[in-house]
Amino acid sequence: MNGPSRTDVLERVPGVRAVVVATFAGVAGVGGSYAVAGFTPSFVAGPIAGLMARGMPDIVIRYAITVLGDLGDQLNLVTAVAIATALFAGAALAGTAASRRTGVRPVGPLAAGGLAAVIALLVTGAPLASVGSGLAVGVVLAVAAVASVPEIDGVSEGRRRVLGGAASAVGLAGGGYLLGSSAPTASGAGRPLGVSGALRSEIDDLLGAADRQSLGVDGLEPLVSEEFYEVDINATDPTIDAAEWELTVTGAVEREVSYTYDEIRGMDAENRFVSLRCVGESRNGEKLDTALWTGVPIPDLVEPAGPGEECCVMLRADDGFYEEFPLSALADGFLAFGMNGETLPRGHGYPARALIPGHWGEINVKWITEIEVLEEEVDGYWEERGWHGTGPVNTVAKLHHERQLDNGRMRVGGHAYAGIRGVGSVEVSTDGGNSWTEAELSEPLPGDDVWRQWIHTYDPPNGEHEVVVRAVEADGTVQPADETDAFPSGPSGWVSRTVRT
Repeated sequence: MNGPSRTDVLERVPGVRAVVVATFAGVAGVGGSYAVAGFTPSFVAGPIAGLMARGMPDIVIRYAITVLGDLGDQLNLVTAVAIATALFAGAALAGTAASRRTGVRPVGPLAAGGLAAVIALLVTGAPLASVGSGLAVGVVLAVAAVASVPEIDGVSEGRRRVLGGAASAVGLAGGGYLLGSSAPTASGAGRPLGVSGALRSEIDDLLGAADRQSLGVDGLEPLVSEEFYEVDINATDPTIDAAEWELTVTGAVEREVSYTYDEIRGMDAENRFVSLRCVGESRNGEKLDTALWTGVPIPDLVEPAGPGEECCVMLRADDGFYEEFPLSALADGFLAFGMNGETLPRGHGYPARALIPGHWGEINVKWITEIEVLEEEVDGYWEERGWHGTGPVNTVAKLHHERQLDNGRMRVGGHAYAGIRGVGSVEVSTDGGNSWTEAELSEPLPGDDVWRQWIHTYDPPNGEHEVVVRAVEADGTVQPADETDAFPSGPSGWVSRTVRT
């Protein structure tokens, strides 16, 4: 005997129809928010995702970073979208109930839209995007109500209501996605960098030289990364108007000083190649990249404030992030406002970010707004969660390329990085670590805090063999073999891979 069809369920249980239509309205509400806000903190799912990321138990956050990686961020965002959809669906159900109680059809869309707008405003604090959510929720309920009125042979009122809600939700959500994705999010971010002719010429020369020095191996990032990794504490990045942005130096100083964006851009700028590595990546992960940055030395900004011989400094960002580290590390610090000949992209800290040579990526604070000199140590954002990534980066040689050539030989390659200690050589073993051969290295880029590419070509044995790589620092120190996980102080150890021929 056949069970009831989905259509039968919709007909026999009126509450199911209301929930289905309300869910469609919830989806449309999220789309309405995205249409107005784009992928900014005003998008309703953004604050929800950020709240979850900051409020989860430390062990869950640790698992998401070290095991799930980027997938953890994606799951967090999907969950936030689902929560926002449920909140708007609840508003739609409340509006539907109000319409039934009063017997007045227009009450439902109006009440639901108003309640959805209030919910969005409480979550985001963004009035315009909240109105977008409210309108979308109200429109879906209105279309569903109108679709249920005409008599159509063979199509029940409940089914017409559901189909009307579905069609309007698809249109609103799809249109909202297209509108939000095409909207500009940060004026001035990621645009050609306006600098003097001499500085522009130097940028072009440095980028050209880096391109020529790259080993030209397919699938291996060149010396200037084409896709630079991003790690943030929030799902959405801040949208900052450079004309309103300000950097202040505060704390244990003789006088507080502030700088506008134009004042910093008016200072004598310089270019630096700097590599960044994420403390939470895996040993052979891909969160290690290099760019050519344009900016000014941070000491030029701090010294006018008259800092004393204090222990530490706290960098604070517009997105609520903060990190503390020794004041001495700031001596070679750099405030970047340009990246590879353009203004900073929004995802890399526009209008300005800090670069602290040789240290893990977490203290290279993006969207920086304050440099606070401290008299005593305090925990930064990640230290409060058990991490210890404020120290010098660990040396690593990564193995990201493996290819058997037409002549039967095997080629392996990757990148090596040792912070400001520098990479002197990379050694490769093709027999599991019993013997070692020096690999070919790319010529070093200008600067003290840069990676190098390496490749090694050899005659492989038949069958399986284990390739192991290790870096040797400029002073001859061999990268330690002992393996540690990313938590709490960053991954270390030699990278190995089983190669089959």
